[in-house]
Amino acid sequence: MPWTLHGNGRTVAANALVGPSERLTWPRTIGFGAQHVVAMFGATFLVPVITGFPPTTTLFFSGVGTMLFLALTRNKVPSYLGSSFAFIAPIMAAKGQHDMGAALFGIIITGLLLAAVGLIVNATGTGWIDKLMPPVVTGAIVALIGFNLGGVATSNYQKSPWIATLTLATIIVIAVITHGLAARLSILIGVAVGYLASALAGEISFKAVGEADWVGLPTFTSPTVTWSIVPMFLPVVLVLVAENVGHVRSVAHLVGDESINKRTGMALTADGLASALAGLGGGSATTTYGENIGVMTATRVFSTAAYWVAGGIAILLSLSPKVGALLNTIPPGVLGGVTVALYGLIGLIGVKIWIDNRVDFSHAKNQYPAAAALIMGIGNLTLNKGSLSFTGIALGTLAAIVLYHVMSALEKFRGEPADDNPLP
Repeated sequence: MPWTLHGNGRTVAANALVGPSERLTWPRTIGFGAQHVVAMFGATFLVPVITGFPPTTTLFFSGVGTMLFLALTRNKVPSYLGSSFAFIAPIMAAKGQHDMGAALFGIIITGLLLAAVGLIVNATGTGWIDKLMPPVVTGAIVALIGFNLGGVATSNYQKSPWIATLTLATIIVIAVITHGLAARLSILIGVAVGYLASALAGEISFKAVGEADWVGLPTFTSPTVTWSIVPMFLPVVLVLVAENVGHVRSVAHLVGDESINKRTGMALTADGLASALAGLGGGSATTTYGENIGVMTATRVFSTAAYWVAGGIAILLSLSPKVGALLNTIPPGVLGGVTVALYGLIGLIGVKIWIDNRVDFSHAKNQYPAAAALIMGIGNLTLNKGSLSFTGIALGTLAAIVLYHVMSALEKFRGEPADDNPLP
């Protein structure tokens, strides 16, 4: 679509914003697009580095997925699709039991299910999502996914404690003493400091980087049909639904255009199709990125034109095998320091959902679903039935949903109030 030039295209008044259908001059738009790449890069490249997926392939599909998202939402929902951390636990489990091809199959199935949910939302609205997953359930699911990964983080941390500690300390200091974009890039800065220290200590080999070509296609990998791993991935659909719905509502509120909320169903479908497409070619699954919403909040530039630029830059970066080889040299100690913070923060997002929605844990129907879900997730309770394997994330998610609705029904049967959040 042709974007309308905002004002003179050079400045944005203090009380104005650049809407999704507007743009600044192309040089400025390219600059804002590059800024979105910087904002998403730290988190997006960490997922493939942690899971063992090719980084350049993930960058490629994040760029393609972003463009697909913009096209399907008709440039009405400014958003970048970066790597989803919600997939890390099932990917690691699937690779541990089978191989990368099996994990890719799980990503494809999850993406297709999310796309289907989006079509249902298009037809029915989002009310049923709020009823199925009230805040106590949503918070428990998000929290257990983050905390379930604690063992992976500490395992890497122990391989080089001093590097991990330096990395973690840098992230914390930058997050505390800086503001704006620097604070949002604290993880990326922490990785850079830890990486430099590792290089000076001789813990990194650059042989593969030197041998890699400057220009070349990403490494594409085919999925392997493995139905037994599907239960591991199913809970992720619920997390992505909650995440996407929240992000679309945030953008609508920031822009001041409630019509953006009408695109929620298509946003879910677009994200699902982007993830399925990534799974078909060997890339990490995608999700809308809060980091980029933060950039828009700070700059007040919501132009989707900038996101087309960001997607294009990501694709260009993916066409350099040398970039992928460099990312693969990040040592375990650095990853340990980053993930101790990152996985903990994912878990705390779930806790924040409880706080923001004033969930009252004096009610048994809120206590037990959350308690059971967290222990199943953190302890990674695993049950096998034939060729199917149900891990802590799947079982914890099921426990949160089933226990909450069963206990709510029992309260109604006893004639007790069903208010989920009774605090004033």
